[in-house]
Amino acid sequence: MTEAAIADHGLIGDLQTAALVSTDGSIDWFCCPRFDSPSVFGALLDDERGGHFSIRPAREGYQATQMYLPDTAALITRFITEDGVGEVVDFMPPAGGEATDRHRLVRQIRCTRGRMEFEVEVAPRFDYGRRPHLTELTEHGAVFRTDALTLTLHAVRDPGDERFAHARIDEGDVRVSVTLQQGDVRGVVLESAADGPPREIAVAEFQEMHNDTVAFWRSWLHRCTYSGRWRETLYRSAITLKLMTYAPSGGLVAAPTMALPEQVGGERNWDYRYTWVRDASFSVYSLLRLGFTEESAQFTAWLRDRVAQQAGSDSGPLNIMYRVDGSSDLKEETLEHWSGYRGSFPVRTGNGASGQLQLDIYGEALDSIFFADERGLEVGHRGWQEIRALLDWLCENWDQPEEGIWETRGGRSDFTYGRLMSWVAFDRGIRMAAAHGRPAAVDRWTVARDALYDQIMDKGWSTTRQAFVQQYGSDVLDSSLLRMASVGFIAATDPMWASTLAAMNDDLVTDSLVYRYDPAASPDGLRGSEGTFSLCSFLYVDALARAGRLDEARLAFEKMLTYANHVGLFSEEIALSGEQIGNFPQAFTHLALIDAAITLDEALERRRAGR
Repeated sequence: MTEAAIADHGLIGDLQTAALVSTDGSIDWFCCPRFDSPSVFGALLDDERGGHFSIRPAREGYQATQMYLPDTAALITRFITEDGVGEVVDFMPPAGGEATDRHRLVRQIRCTRGRMEFEVEVAPRFDYGRRPHLTELTEHGAVFRTDALTLTLHAVRDPGDERFAHARIDEGDVRVSVTLQQGDVRGVVLESAADGPPREIAVAEFQEMHNDTVAFWRSWLHRCTYSGRWRETLYRSAITLKLMTYAPSGGLVAAPTMALPEQVGGERNWDYRYTWVRDASFSVYSLLRLGFTEESAQFTAWLRDRVAQQAGSDSGPLNIMYRVDGSSDLKEETLEHWSGYRGSFPVRTGNGASGQLQLDIYGEALDSIFFADERGLEVGHRGWQEIRALLDWLCENWDQPEEGIWETRGGRSDFTYGRLMSWVAFDRGIRMAAAHGRPAAVDRWTVARDALYDQIMDKGWSTTRQAFVQQYGSDVLDSSLLRMASVGFIAATDPMWASTLAAMNDDLVTDSLVYRYDPAASPDGLRGSEGTFSLCSFLYVDALARAGRLDEARLAFEKMLTYANHVGLFSEEIALSGEQIGNFPQAFTHLALIDAAITLDEALERRRAGR
């Protein structure tokens, strides 16, 4: 095994968990039974101790490529050798809307030209490699067993086929070779919580699993209403976001991975397998713009339940993040026995930022609810009561220091973005109250909204920099403020906004890529630096488009698309070398890509029409 780069992977999933498959045919990351469960395969974070599930040609010197079956989440890894061409098709049949421990990794092996011998190796490492397992071979497969989780490997073959009959155990791992001729289709299914021993799965049944999964994804994608310039790109982003949504609750994970570094060799290695109120709120806006109303309605219900869950809590109406089932135990710990991606240590699981105060989440939540409400997903009585309680709490708490959107660990401060989004929260609440004639403390909310506006204009503006700044009393810029015009706080043509964009271009933009902020100028309590933040690069495109700078916006957008990996996926950041770093794929990045594309599309159409 050789360590694959972060971007050298495609994503598959069943809407309750997900797996990363490398271009070399190895599943290097898989947590079971949920996104936030311990890993079974974790070679991405430790090639020696993490575990993997590989299928690749036995012959050395092969070439490998990877693609998605169009309009689906079925991933095809193709191998080319002197003897022939073979493929591994990876997918996970959707697990449904009820939480279950049963999940299936389906790996279809086929020879499309000539002949090919494949080597299959299943090497699980349960509980992040901390829990030993017993392995048992049977006539039709194998069982990997611990006291907490059991995985069953089923062989796909027709009766009388001896292929897979000579599997062997090697220190708890299972290895087997299979030789296929042109047109042959075989494979394996790795199943958790199986309802029986390994069984022989006929090729026809296997193909039915494939066809049903393909039909599911194409039927879902058919609901998309976007038909603009970047349709294929947005389709892939939409499927990726769907893959990162936990169907039983509607919660969207920030990424299906943990501890992938923001700087290779650095300590900025966080666990993103949870639902952030901020990220998931953005998803409502983005998915509604694509026509996906069901997912938006499910998340607003999830959000309402979180507010009700914390009614009367001293920490406020919302935590910043939750587990996918809505619970809030996210204790952070370090896996001391893992080396980390390319030696990036510590390897963290859980997330200590979960207890932070981040006031911007209330604005993001209310903005998404307001947007959904305008498009027919009207807030009911119970939901309105919780919005009232949330805003009444915010009236008492908006004017205090907080940790901010970037979850810095250098202490609380008066972050301008937190104040901006608090303004958004009040503004959207006032608008919904007026639109529906709902009872509300509108006068009190209006006083708070107006006080926030005046305070931001007074303390959030630097006359020295001629720009809005990261925090009061500072001259440091922050690209989160690229949202100021899009949320309606300031006109996109306002001279103050134009000079802010100019200052950001000087300080934070490098060849269209955008840094979040400068840690050297604004210490965040962590060592080292980071790459450009892909979310912010797409926010910059959106801001340029709204400001009427369409040629610049389009060029920046097209440049950004060149940093996608081979199947159109983006991680959190781009390193100076151009490689993708940070957790992968990143929901925030794909959400921002969708918004930037739609905003730019609409602006280009207006220009073409002469409006």
